[in-house]
Amino acid sequence: MRRGGCAIKKMSRSVRRGADGVVALATIVLYALHESSSKGHLNTRAKKKFRKELRNSSTAAEAVLWNSLKDSQLLGRKFRRQASIGRFIVDFYCPECRLIVELDGARHFSMTIDEYEQERTKYLEAEGLRVIRFENKELYENLDRVLETIKEALKS
Repeated sequence: MRRGGCAIKKMSRSVRRGADGVVALATIVLYALHESSSKGHLNTRAKKKFRKELRNSSTAAEAVLWNSLKDSQLLGRKFRRQASIGRFIVDFYCPECRLIVELDGARHFSMTIDEYEQERTKYLEAEGLRVIRFENKELYENLDRVLETIKEALKS
């Protein structure tokens, strides 16, 4: 296990000599993280680079909210930014409370994105996670109310 509790790929290797004298390296995969089997896995290696890119190019709204969530400032709960859960990447995730906070900006308002977001939310809720959403505009206009809503979700 690596920091963060996510299983990583572990391999056991052994050298075997076949009946014909050919040496073969046998590899047994103990834990493998593949797209098809990553259900429920958090922060898989495959998406590490992409998550880092998302963190480095966060929107202004994400930066504002992150300043209030980082360093366990909100009720002492730790949040992760741009965490991958299964095949999806979420904006903010509190593993202790199994709470996801999503910010919806201008790119979230289209027909195809609405279908994608519904599928995504359905998947995350099936994993036992709660998803709450805020529009960027709402965050800018009343950050205190957004933080209060998140606090209430953390308490319940």
